[in-house]
Amino acid sequence: MSSHATATAIRGATESETIDLAGHSPENIKATMNDAFSEPLPLSDMIRITFITGAGKLGRQRYDDGAAKAVTSALRELGYEEDRAASCVVECGGTFKSQHDTGKNLKTIVVFPNIAGAASSGGGGLNGTMGGLSIGEMDDSSSSSLLPSGTPEHMVAASSMGVFERNWKPKCTAWTQKKGCLKALESVRAILDELDGKLLQGTPLSDAEQDLYDTVSADDLVKKEAIVKKEMAAQVEAGNLTKREKEMLLHQVQEKIESIKAEIDEAAKEGKEKKKTKLIATREKAEARQEMLEKITPVQPHKMKHEPEIQKLRAELRPLQKLEDSAKGRLLTVKETTTLGRKDEILEAIEALEESSRGWFEDDETFGARVEFWRSVAKGREKGKGGTSKKSTGGGGGGGAGGAFKTAGNAKTTRY
Repeated sequence: MSSHATATAIRGATESETIDLAGHSPENIKATMNDAFSEPLPLSDMIRITFITGAGKLGRQRYDDGAAKAVTSALRELGYEEDRAASCVVECGGTFKSQHDTGKNLKTIVVFPNIAGAASSGGGGLNGTMGGLSIGEMDDSSSSSLLPSGTPEHMVAASSMGVFERNWKPKCTAWTQKKGCLKALESVRAILDELDGKLLQGTPLSDAEQDLYDTVSADDLVKKEAIVKKEMAAQVEAGNLTKREKEMLLHQVQEKIESIKAEIDEAAKEGKEKKKTKLIATREKAEARQEMLEKITPVQPHKMKHEPEIQKLRAELRPLQKLEDSAKGRLLTVKETTTLGRKDEILEAIEALEESSRGWFEDDETFGARVEFWRSVAKGREKGKGGTSKKSTGGGGGGGAGGAFKTAGNAKTTRY
């Protein structure tokens, strides 16, 4: 097959394909790569294109020695990045990785192409994001990992710096999410430190431990932590905090000030003037931070990912609620009973859309507060007969965080 025909087949693919490069010259391979991947593929869902570039002793002569290099060099010239942890998800578009299928004794290059639908596919939450990534993934039957596959912790730890820098921030918009991301990175680095200790003692690693050790770079984790810390500080300085986040930070700094004051008193009693002077300077910095935090006007929590769909369902729910309220004290007609049967379906659909809007590293309490905030906004609109409710500066610090939240007009309770 000519390079043009191969490229045409790739660009017309709608599902994952395997291309055997036996008999192809490096020049032919480079031409294929350029024709196939110079523009995003017209797809909305990610696929993998696997190129067979070598084989074992029996089939080795069928492949050019420079086949693999021709594939990777051409991809790099097109802006693709090598990522050993890449997986078949939209966020890994524009990456590739080398694999050795020991079962079939084949050497391959797996490409996750840029796709046209990536920019409009949205994001947020764990569904449809970077889930599916597997640490140490070498084939579809990858061994188990110390990190659960498909989790945000998995993605931020295993991804290359390029993939991380492109994707982590849009997934962690809130300050608490960034804090969760930082904790995840620190936890994985602690695991790597433990594995280093085992190796120094001559203790062999399990397969899962070896996968993690070989795939996750400790140096990259340190760089990622620095990036996240910088963004967290910038978000505080910009005052982009919800009420709950502001209260959390104020509580932390107040505790720190009290602790420093106790240390200052202790240093004074012991006559340690130098230590006392340093502690006073530290206290003054903490007090300045406290003053800065107190001046912040909290922002609203970010909207639910599926808010437009949720609003449509609530609009459909309103006349049903009115019908139910008007029917109290009398028997419903068959038609009314049938009509009201739709109410529970709508409520369940709303709850499902809310849950699928959960963001990366968003704990139950934070997520529950955000859900309650936007439910209260919706109730305000309903009371105003379609009018816009007055914006709250509460920003996710609403009551009931982490408790039970009741859907408007329904006794059913959902706990987060």
